[in-house]
Amino acid sequence: MNKTSTYFYKDKPLFGLDIGFSSIKVMQLENHGKDWTVLGYGVGAYDEGSIKDGVIVDHEHVATAILELFKKNIIGEINTRRVALTLPATHTFSRAMNLPLIRDEEIEEAVNLEAEQYIPIAAADLYMDYEVIERTDKNIELLAVAVPKKIVDSYFTLCQLLGLEPIAFDTSTNAAGRLFDKQDEYSDIPAAIIDFGSISADITIRDKTSIVSSTITGGGDTYTSLIAKKLGVSKEEAHVIKTKYGISKSKRQADIIEALKPELDQLIKEMRRMIRYYEERTESKKKIEQIITMGGGSNMPGLSEYMTGLLRIPVRMCDPWQNLKLRHKLQPPTGTEKSMYVTAAGLSLIEPKELFA
Repeated sequence: MNKTSTYFYKDKPLFGLDIGFSSIKVMQLENHGKDWTVLGYGVGAYDEGSIKDGVIVDHEHVATAILELFKKNIIGEINTRRVALTLPATHTFSRAMNLPLIRDEEIEEAVNLEAEQYIPIAAADLYMDYEVIERTDKNIELLAVAVPKKIVDSYFTLCQLLGLEPIAFDTSTNAAGRLFDKQDEYSDIPAAIIDFGSISADITIRDKTSIVSSTITGGGDTYTSLIAKKLGVSKEEAHVIKTKYGISKSKRQADIIEALKPELDQLIKEMRRMIRYYEERTESKKKIEQIITMGGGSNMPGLSEYMTGLLRIPVRMCDPWQNLKLRHKLQPPTGTEKSMYVTAAGLSLIEPKELFA
């Protein structure tokens, strides 16, 4: 991290920094036309109490954890100080909007007025941005995103401590969507994307862009704890059972499904609600034809088949590494670690030319 000789690359490279519930993931990619090469990646840990309600409250601790990650746990190298950071979807507000056909200079004011109706925070305390999805001869469809200023400002403070230059902030759901768009051959088909974190799951309806997002409680660590309690084993043993057998056929399948059923029922209910919202919004002209799972909890055996059976929509897991090339002699992550890098990969897929055109 102290190496600055490559800082002023002509193409202004950046790396992705994903600060999760209690872990930190980083990744830097290099673009070669349609191909992306992994230059470096790594994962570290920090005390979850250092962040409260999305705000970094113990900057020194988080900064120390990141420095430790760069010192000891980087595979390959991160050769830039320019960084794209993820913001927790739980603490952001996103909404698809339809506005009448107005001038470009009037859009921001219209978005602010619309946002005041559904965001329970004063506009003065928010950073807002929007992306135009489609223009017709009658209206403008766009996606608006708002984040409390105190959250973003706490990330700026962290970057100052580390000597990093923050180039972009993105929601975890949008980062996952970007990964899907650029890495999946079926990304042109409307999809519901589930990004499983350690204690929650972010759900996004994706149709060229993020249409609507939601977060529910229950993630990979939650499933491990429930299995441990039901089977009377340690969390370490439960983690092995979850990753090896999951809810697929085994002698403990019935017990494991019983333990996880309340969380899985909640997930299925929310999926149905969001799919219904999208299809009503498009007046059933478009259907969600695929469900993509990502993140640490997505590799649980039997999960895709279980959800497919209940939702009657094909469910498959997206491996964030499936179309990434490794730099010469770079060691790949283990199979269970691969899914952890969804958000970091999505952030690092941001092309500098998009930001500095």
